[in-house]
Amino acid sequence: MEIKQCPSCERVIKGKFPVDMPGPLQYGLGVQAFIINLLACQMVALKRAQALVYSIIDVVIAEATMLQFILRLHAALENWEVRATEKLLLEAVMHVDETSLRVDKTNYWIHVHSAGGIALKKLHRKRGIKAMEENDIIPRYMGKLIHDCWASYFSYSNCGHGLCGSHLLRELTFVVV
Repeated sequence: MEIKQCPSCERVIKGKFPVDMPGPLQYGLGVQAFIINLLACQMVALKRAQALVYSIIDVVIAEATMLQFILRLHAALENWEVRATEKLLLEAVMHVDETSLRVDKTNYWIHVHSAGGIALKKLHRKRGIKAMEENDIIPRYMGKLIHDCWASYFSYSNCGHGLCGSHLLRELTFVVV
């Protein structure tokens, strides 16, 4: 925070923090975006992200602060998530998949729904029909669902089904080997 004195009128003027920086020790949007990218996109563990950030800016950012960045982004994206879901439901073809993720030594699943340039990922404790029902996208989808051979997808008769070429190749490679 800078304090300056006007050379003409000698009035003392104190600067103000930008709206997104309400206090004296804040991390700019670039640092926040970098940390969010490490944690959410690159899936770097909290302690490793903390160590990497420290090696770059020589400041230890608390794990709770880094998680707060994620929570603020999540809140800011709520409206986008609703609009993205509505758009996905209107697409003629939607690709779906799920992948496991360890969270605090517990297995979770990231359910991915993608079509038309949108990729929506939803975290759930379960992999199967319970998660699909609670995520509430596939049960309402009326187009063609492209997925692997996992039986849970085939339990939905409200949509058509197509098999993912990459998953089929992986299955065939397993059979041949």
